[in-house]
Amino acid sequence: MSKRIQSFFQPIPKKPKLEPSSPDPSQPSNPLNIQHQLHQQEQEQQEEKQEEQPPPPPTNHQTYPFPIPNLPPHLSKALTNISTALNPPKPITNHPHLDLLYFQPLLPPQTANTLFHFLRTSLPFYKVQYTIRRGKTPTKITTPRFTTVFGVDATSTFTTSTSTTTPTPTPTLLDTKTHNPIPKSKYKCHPRPIPPCLDHLRQVIQSVTKTPQDYYNFILINYYASNTDSISYHSDDERFLGPNPSIASLSLGAKRDFLLKHKPGVEAGPPLKFPLASGDMVVMRGETQANWLHSIPKRAGESEGRINVTFRRALVVGGTENYYRYNVGDGGVWRWNDTKGRMVSVDEEGEGIGSE
Repeated sequence: MSKRIQSFFQPIPKKPKLEPSSPDPSQPSNPLNIQHQLHQQEQEQQEEKQEEQPPPPPTNHQTYPFPIPNLPPHLSKALTNISTALNPPKPITNHPHLDLLYFQPLLPPQTANTLFHFLRTSLPFYKVQYTIRRGKTPTKITTPRFTTVFGVDATSTFTTSTSTTTPTPTPTLLDTKTHNPIPKSKYKCHPRPIPPCLDHLRQVIQSVTKTPQDYYNFILINYYASNTDSISYHSDDERFLGPNPSIASLSLGAKRDFLLKHKPGVEAGPPLKFPLASGDMVVMRGETQANWLHSIPKRAGESEGRINVTFRRALVVGGTENYYRYNVGDGGVWRWNDTKGRMVSVDEEGEGIGSE
């Protein structure tokens, strides 16, 4: 474990308790001052108790390859306190068919850095391979980045329940309309509930973007291990997203350029470039996906890696199948190994190869 992560998880030094000052006999007592001192002591004692609380136990589910840690209390508190009052987002609407919100930044540097390392260490990742046909020739594609995904489309919902056979609360899939268990044949993939650490972040994003509660039912995460990892020009305009979808994209880690250009045949305008730093966020709304393409290109030099967390809503079963096919696939599971400073196959770790 790196010194940076190690120091983060060390207990926070306790604040010295304030002793009530002895009243000055020459000065008349002020009830308001005494009340203020007592309130301040109470508040500090409550904060001290919160700081001493250990993080909740990891969350497990049959679809997770390993238990996923919950947010440490101080990181959870830092995210809960995020506000855009002092640094509101910049609306970017002065280009044809473009509707963006640009948060620069949304998260302060320390919170963004801590969240980056927490997510990279805590989540399962995948290096997805798939085959496409160019004419009659099949071409095998390996995704040039690590990916992972959680969630399910709007026709189903995860509901936490307990039973006599499984006393531990376990999220199960129910039909959204009937509230009955879904048939096993509904999905070819295995939808996974959003773990609490990401669900907390999802609620924060919905709050600051003024998005309806539970609008985002999917979280996709890309990890760009180096500057040679990339994603080519594309648009998130699949039918399963519905018309004019809203997609929030949060950047953590190394700064990378976010490029946008008009689709072919659409009213032309100059390409746009946003240098997204750690803690920045872009929300693409309205007609953006229908008329614009976006990408994260390769760049020169070295970097410590970048995580991109995207929040989106899928409406039908096809969206769930698509997201798990191209972000989990059939390959092995990868996990960050801090000793090696890179992603390592979980199979290798099980054989004792993944650590030094």
